[in-house]
Amino acid sequence: MAYRKFRATQLFDGYSFRENKVLITTTDGFIIDLIPEEDAGENVEDYDGILSPGFINAHCHLELSHLRDVIPPHTGLIEFLCSVVTKRNFPREVIDEAICQAENEMYEKGIVAVGDIGNTADTAGVKSVSKIRWQNFVEVLSMTDAKASEELKHYTNVAEKLSQALKDSPLPHRTALVPHAPYTISPQTFQQLNLSTKGQVISIHNQEHPAEDELYQTGGGDYLKLFKIFGIDGSPFPVTGKSSIRSVLPYFNQQQTILLVHNTYMPEEDVLWANEYANKIELHLVYCLCPSANRYIENTLPNTQLFQQKNCHLVLGTDSYSSNWQLSVAEEIRVLHTAQQIPLESLLQMATLNGAKAFRWEKDLGSFEKGKMPGIVLLSPDLKSVKRLL
Repeated sequence: MAYRKFRATQLFDGYSFRENKVLITTTDGFIIDLIPEEDAGENVEDYDGILSPGFINAHCHLELSHLRDVIPPHTGLIEFLCSVVTKRNFPREVIDEAICQAENEMYEKGIVAVGDIGNTADTAGVKSVSKIRWQNFVEVLSMTDAKASEELKHYTNVAEKLSQALKDSPLPHRTALVPHAPYTISPQTFQQLNLSTKGQVISIHNQEHPAEDELYQTGGGDYLKLFKIFGIDGSPFPVTGKSSIRSVLPYFNQQQTILLVHNTYMPEEDVLWANEYANKIELHLVYCLCPSANRYIENTLPNTQLFQQKNCHLVLGTDSYSSNWQLSVAEEIRVLHTAQQIPLESLLQMATLNGAKAFRWEKDLGSFEKGKMPGIVLLSPDLKSVKRLL
């Protein structure tokens, strides 16, 4: 059997930096061992930079790749959402080409698995031949109880199209129905999604803007502008007097893994409450941070240190080309490392093993452990470029 031997300035194994080690793999990428440099012998490949397992992009909207440069930065979330709703219709060939290019970009930048949001099955063709693993989140939008069953039937059909397109892939893709956000899901829709996702990995956008809490606390706020686009006057949701997360997380009680995405305006008291509720009801919460998208839309960042202090399960995502300048987990690492001085080791954990565990793929991905095939990437010393080695 032929082997490859990798050595770099720094080596991160999914857990921590390892000094004076050489990574041994098969030529197609299965991990054989990490051994001391003095035992590695000849034909060692030397690299300048950080050797790491392949990255997990925990949140993307691949189907929106054609919106690159369409919505300008710093519009604010409400205007951004209005633009996505009103500007996403492009010719089929433009959408398909953008999806293909974005998928290839993520692969070349060392991404081995993606939690991908979709309202359509537009990405099915590209995913059916992709070398990336996909956790498809078919995102339900259903603002009123009256249309809950009709909307769920529609999105179930989308999920079935994706599942059918990917059934012959050698990679273990998954597809699940998920709620979009607290401001687009009616109570009955939440209840039905809870029952249909027992034990599954799902996601929901969470507290990207203060107006999300205002909507549930008072029934007013800037989201009323978005509702008007859908022909709805006033808030269709119950006023609870509580924050959005406290209003909607209790709909779930079926031992789901729930990715809370963005969390840009999530205060400490809600983090503490959410973690306590999840532990009591046997949910597993994962907090997904998408710093470049937060900068693009609101020109702000989540309080990463807060989530670390509260021992949250943290992962990283890119969001889509409608809200980002690139689709690179390496860039998300660089942003948080430089802007918030988050330790590089912690960020690499978020990007690798934490992501693999969130999607329950840690037996194959996320770390340099014998028998895994996690992919191998090289980060430049300044974190500004990334290269896939295997």
